[in-house]
Amino acid sequence: MAKPVDLELKKAFVELHQKMLETSEKIQIIDSQIDVLKRVMQHVDITQREISTFPPATKTYESVGRMFLLTNLSEVKNNLKIRESMLNTRTSELEKSKQHLEKNLKESEDNIREMVKQKKEQKAD
Repeated sequence: MAKPVDLELKKAFVELHQKMLETSEKIQIIDSQIDVLKRVMQHVDITQREISTFPPATKTYESVGRMFLLTNLSEVKNNLKIRESMLNTRTSELEKSKQHLEKNLKESEDNIREMVKQKKEQKAD
């Protein structure tokens, strides 16, 4: 009678372990995406600081694909602000997703510990 329970525990353990590995990989991917967004955000911040020192009549060009278009300085500043807000939004979304995945990972770890504890208790009986 103990054999089927052991097989069920083993199967559940393997499934939980696989889930943990997948969650860990997703967290690593999100971390790398957040790092990229932070670097892009730094670039936007530096660009905004530099552009703010230009006189209002300065000719500015904005890249569109493989070409550059003559654009008003105020429009370039506005586009940078929009990009900054989009980056902040995306970063916060990724942070929320990461927190959710970390919560799932913690639950999986707790479940595995519980299963190991149950198995030890069964062997002791």
